[in-house]
Order: sequence, then structure tokens, then C-alpha cells
Amino acid sequence: MTVTDSVRSALEVDKVESHLHPQGSFDVASHVVPTGREEIWRFTPLKRLKGLHADAEFQPSATACTWNTPAGVRVEGVDGDEARALRGVSGLVPNTRFAARVLAEVPSTLLVDVPDDADVTEPVVVELAGSDAGVTEAGHVVLRFGRHSRATVVLNHTGHASMAQVVEVVVGDGAQASVISLQDWADDAVHLTHHQTLVGRDATYKHVAVSFGGDVVRMDTNVTYDGPGGSAELLGLYFADAGQHIEHRLFADHDAPRTKSNVMYKGALQGQGAHTVWVGNVLIRKVAEGIETYEENRNLVLSDGCQADSVPNLEIETGEIEGAGHASATARFDDEQLFYLRARGIDDKEARRLVVHGFFNDLIRRIGVPSIEGQLMSTVEAELAKNVLRDV
Repeated sequence: MTVTDSVRSALEVDKVESHLHPQGSFDVASHVVPTGREEIWRFTPLKRLKGLHADAEFQPSATACTWNTPAGVRVEGVDGDEARALRGVSGLVPNTRFAARVLAEVPSTLLVDVPDDADVTEPVVVELAGSDAGVTEAGHVVLRFGRHSRATVVLNHTGHASMAQVVEVVVGDGAQASVISLQDWADDAVHLTHHQTLVGRDATYKHVAVSFGGDVVRMDTNVTYDGPGGSAELLGLYFADAGQHIEHRLFADHDAPRTKSNVMYKGALQGQGAHTVWVGNVLIRKVAEGIETYEENRNLVLSDGCQADSVPNLEIETGEIEGAGHASATARFDDEQLFYLRARGIDDKEARRLVVHGFFNDLIRRIGVPSIEGQLMSTVEAELAKNVLRDV
């Protein structure tokens, strides 16, 4: 699938602007450098982004990229005409300066291509290991799942980096695709990333975002539909420590009838200055009759000095829908749960650990990759040991 200049122009002209999602453009000059007063930037600590949101030089990468290649799957770095043809393959029209710059300035693309009808039982795992947070860099990744294929792709981010990134996903008609993005950076990392997905007719798509490490991590996750019957499940897990800023913004754009989206994000915070942001935007357009959507965000505050911002939004342009709703909550440890456990002889430290594990467990079990599920439970345990369990 190739997006030509004429198609790009049509996308820019015909796209209906949502109150929840600003009009986009491929022209970098049309995107002013954000000041922090804009709605889509008001929570983000711009001074800590090392200029990635503005005009920082995209230097030669200091991040090593390796991957496995299951039989039948193409995983390759491409450049030249092939890379240029992949810019906007998901229907992305950038609404931020950094995303427009990535598409315009990054010369190569990491392509993961799953052919039609392929049933790939082994996850494709792409390891991105940064070595220098002083290097400001950018990357473009395209994940294509052919018609009626089934596959899982894991993007694992570790180490030291300052990265602007655009990930485009195309899910063919009838495909079953999962994308898992792990942000397990070192403490000095900065990661500004935009994930854009086009879900085909009667396709099933799961996107999992897991953010633990990094100084500042902001992920924008958008979904649109390429025909009726598409379904998207967007799951997220995050754990912020002292001084960390972790921000997830989602936009489910129901632009086709009988489509579905289900969003569940859960986060925990501990330590002075820990800050999380979750913004869930859903737009139901006039043509999107018979859709179903629900978004949920839960936050667990484990210590004093933390801040969790949670903002669900629904914009509905038709009344002919099956259902739409949202829920958001931020709370401390449930005293009743702790009392129940203590009354049965469980000490305070173990009681708190069990409450946090229970909080995350149902979401982790929905990821569908046992090795990653086990890894995440171990990571949650390690995060708890830093503060909550140590101080009990």
C-alpha cells in the first residue's frame, strides 16, 4: 500500500476536524513549536524533552536495533523510495511537529511485514537498546499485517536514549494482530512516540503499552478503521517512581460503522514528584452507526507527593450506536482490602503487595504472551521494593 502525494493532499483536505484531535499536516512548517499552553501539550514537561518536540537535531542513532525473524515474516530496515512510500501508510496525517519531522527527515524505516494468511505462532521481538541519552535521535517503524494473518509484534525499549518515534500499523481485513510496546528505559531516557493504526474490515487488533522506565515517556496511541466490523482493544500498564513523568494519550476515531474499541489502562505511582497522565479520546463520527466503545483508567497512589491526571473524553456525532461509556478513578490503598487481609494473619507488607498485584493482575493476564506476563509481574515486584514495601 503506497500513499502518494495526491492521496496525502486528499487526506489533509477531507479529514473532519475533531474537537478532541487537531487537524494534521505533513508540512513541518505548519506545526508551530508547542509552548505548553496547547490542550494536547498542557500536561507534558516540555523543558525535559531535550527539544524533541521542537527542532532538536536528529543525530545518527545510538540505539542498537535487533530482531528475530520467524519463518515467512520479513523484518528489514529499508530506505530510499521504499521507505518514502511507507510514510503515512497507516493514514497518519501528523498533528504534532515531532511526528511530521520524523516522517519528513528520517531516511530509513524498520519494516515488519506479515504476509496474507500467515499464522505466525512465535512473537516477532524487536529489541531497541539505547546507549546514550545525550544523543537526540528519531525512528520510523511500520508493522504490516496481511489479510487474514495472525501475528504478534513486540517492541522492547531499554537503555539510555532520547528518541522521537513514529510507529505505523496496518491491520489487513480479517487479520488478528497484536502489538506490544514495552518502555523499560533507564532513568535518564526521554521517549516521545506516536503509534497510529489502521484496522481493516472485520479485523481484530490488540495494542498493549507498558511504561516503567525513563525520565519522561509520552505515548500517543491512535486507531482508525478501514471498514466496518473492525475491533480494537487498547491496554496499558504504567508505574511511575519519584520524579518520573509518564503520559499516555489515546484517540479511537470511529469512522466506520459497526466498529468496536475497548480501552483499559492501569497505573501506579510512588515517590515525590511522580506524575502520570492518561487522556482517553473517543470520536464517533456520523457514519459510525452501530459502534461500541468503552474506556477505563484506574490509578493507584502508593505514597505521598504523587499526581495522577486522568481525562476521559467522548465526542458523539450520531445517536445510532450500540453503546459508549467511560470510567476513571484515582485512589490510595483500599483500607477495607488491607483490613481483610490483616484480619487473616497476613502482615502489612504482604497485604500491600497482594493488593497491588491484584490491581494489575487481571490486565496483565489479557496480554496473551506468557513470557511477557511473567516478566511484568516480576517488574511490578521490583518497583514495589523501591518504596512501598521497603518503608513498611
